[in-house]
Amino acid sequence: MSTYYPRTKDLTRTRKSLTDSPPSSPSPTEKSYRHDRLSRYDSSGESATDKPLGRTSSYTRRETRLAALNKQEQDSTTKDYKKMYTEALHENERLKSRLQDSKQELSKIRSQLEKVTQRHERISERSTVLESEKREKQALEKKVSGMEEEIKILTELKSDNQRLKDENGALIRVISKLSK
Repeated sequence: MSTYYPRTKDLTRTRKSLTDSPPSSPSPTEKSYRHDRLSRYDSSGESATDKPLGRTSSYTRRETRLAALNKQEQDSTTKDYKKMYTEALHENERLKSRLQDSKQELSKIRSQLEKVTQRHERISERSTVLESEKREKQALEKKVSGMEEEIKILTELKSDNQRLKDENGALIRVISKLSK
């Protein structure tokens, strides 16, 4: 126990010297004191020399248990990352296939649109041709109706001419009988 007290005394001296000194960059001696102090403390913050010998095994068991729990957490997070990675890969593949399907569908729709556009152009060309044909037909119908009217007039004139010829011949006969 005599070795136990001097270390504690040195530790309290180091603490006092550290707290009394103004904040500045630590000197090499202060660094070594701090290193000594830190090396004497375990993760629980108690001095290794302050622990009774019976408690050391419980602390090591606790540390072992904590390390095992940490390892399990790391394994589970690693597994979670692996699982998330595989899920992300699966999702990417699914999205790639959907994208490919969409591209194929888009190309089909584009080809259909081109066909419909070509048909529409042909139909519009046909409709323009049909419209011009309709106009021509109407113009021809007007000409035909005009010609029919002229034919009617001509037939009437011919019949009038024939009638006049007949009347003229009858008058000539009458005049010739009167002159005899």
